[in-house]
Formats: sequence, structure tokens, C-alpha cells
Amino acid sequence: MSRPTNRRQDNHKIDWHLPSISSSASAHHMSRELFVLTYGALVAQLCKDYEKDEDVNKYLDRMGYDIGIRLIEDFLARSAVRKCRSYSETVDVIAQVAFKMYLGVTPSVSCSNTTENEFFLMLDKNPLVDFVEELPAGRCSLCYCNILCGVIRGALEMVHLAAEVTFVQDRLKGDDVTEIGIIFLKKLEDKKHKRKK
Repeated sequence: MSRPTNRRQDNHKIDWHLPSISSSASAHHMSRELFVLTYGALVAQLCKDYEKDEDVNKYLDRMGYDIGIRLIEDFLARSAVRKCRSYSETVDVIAQVAFKMYLGVTPSVSCSNTTENEFFLMLDKNPLVDFVEELPAGRCSLCYCNILCGVIRGALEMVHLAAEVTFVQDRLKGDDVTEIGIIFLKKLEDKKHKRKK
């Protein structure tokens, strides 16, 4: 069967437009909202798939770690930050540059008085919980935003810094603030080997 030659073929396209007052900031805001909603759906699905909160927490941490080891390249290329010379400088870059760049927030930083390798990021506003009022029923051990810990840990590992990253406080669990603890363990050895002469 042949088509008539004078009939124009209709191409159905979906044309996505940002609001007329669109700027890169509003585009970022829209993509952040999409990420937050998608993340909420992911956590909800994981809660259905796994009975134990610890399993969900491990999955979110591992997922974040995988993101962090890839995200560091984008971060270093886009931010043009210099090599950090101390743990405190590293944490300041994470708080003031990375969180601002990817989540649109700037957490405050505090350091443990007793050690120089333990830091805390306090989030007044956690964008991952914009649409979450409380944890699901029976999920009191769930670290809803554990993906953030994995992202930080993975990114730090790629710049040869081993760290333990955990949630210290969480507003979803009734705490006054959301706080992420970072403990630098040791500097990882560079895997390049010198040639023997």
C-alpha cells in the first residue's frame, strides 16, 4: 500500500519548555526537584524490597559511593578548586563548593576539639527531604539520606582520602538538626609505582 505523495507526514514531538523567566538557576531548581522526587520513590521501593533498615542503609551508601567516585571528576572540572592541603580545607570545599554546586545548600562546618581529623557538616535545610515529613512507619533505623554519606566517601577516596562518613543527627528522627560526621582515617597510598632502575 502506498502513501499519497501530497500528504505531509506528521511528526509528533514533545517540546519541553522551561518557564519564560527561565535561567540556569530555575533549570537547576527543576532538575533538583525531579531528583528529590525520584530519590523518594527509590527509597520507598527499597523499603518494599528489603525488610531490614540496615540493608536499605547499606544499599543507599553503596549507591552513593558509586556516584561519588564518578562525580568527583565533574566536580574537579567544573569547580576549578586547588589541591587541599589539610583536612579542614577539604571539608570547607565539600561544604562551601560541592554542596552548593549539587544541592544548592551550604552546610556549616565544625571540627572536633579533641582531634584534627573529625568534622561535622550541619544542614539547616536538607533538600533530599523537601517532600518528606517523617520516616515510614516501622522504619526508625532508616538513614533516609544515607546516599549523601556514600557520595562523600566515594569522592574522598578518589582523591586518596579514606574517611568514615555517617549521619550523627537527623531531623527525620526527631533531632534538632541534620548533621553528617566525617572522620578522616588515613591518606590512601597512590597506586603508581616507581620504575626500578
